[in-house]
Amino acid sequence: MVKQVARRLGAPSGPRAANVAETRERILQAAIRQFARHGFAGARIDVICAEAGVNARMIYHYYSDKAGLYVAVLERVLGDLRIEELKLEIDESRPLDGLLTMFEFTFRHFARHPELVRLLSAENLLEGQYLKGSESTPMVASPVIGHIGTLLARGEATGALRPGLDPVHLYVTMVALCYFHKSNAYTLSAIFRTDIGAEDWQQQHFAMARAVLAAYLAPPAQH
Repeated sequence: MVKQVARRLGAPSGPRAANVAETRERILQAAIRQFARHGFAGARIDVICAEAGVNARMIYHYYSDKAGLYVAVLERVLGDLRIEELKLEIDESRPLDGLLTMFEFTFRHFARHPELVRLLSAENLLEGQYLKGSESTPMVASPVIGHIGTLLARGEATGALRPGLDPVHLYVTMVALCYFHKSNAYTLSAIFRTDIGAEDWQQQHFAMARAVLAAYLAPPAQH
């Protein structure tokens, strides 16, 4: 029934649908690279077209305009993060272990995806102007907060975690520990004459940040 309706509405199917999906993906990947390097204002549609091997008419057909393409880029990189987060098998973990597993994943995800760091930093300079127009991003984010809330509730009930923690506050803190040293690596390196991006520095920072988070999550010492 669904396929019949799709054919009646003119939606592509079979090889044509595969070609459409492949073309859209090429456009999106080229756009991710360009917007990450140059921001919204600096990225050029003609360069994205050249990289993707398409003409501008295709981009406007699939994404309406430059802003629509930029929102699609933000949705993709954030959606990829959420998809990978939700693959973590932490629901049955001990609460502290589950939260630290999420932290470790997030730390490594930002390390593997510098384009995500650049895109988020650029969008913050624009005061979230374009991400505010995304309908899917808040919905995609909500399950992650729910998982954190479940772990916090279990940990508080058993005395394994500090009581009274808010899932959103905790997630923002976790992301901050994973993000700040990446988004500000160049300025921090210049200020402190230290290569913040060096692998050994990153590993030391990971160990320290994980220890800080674990110490905060632990229940207060009983006297």
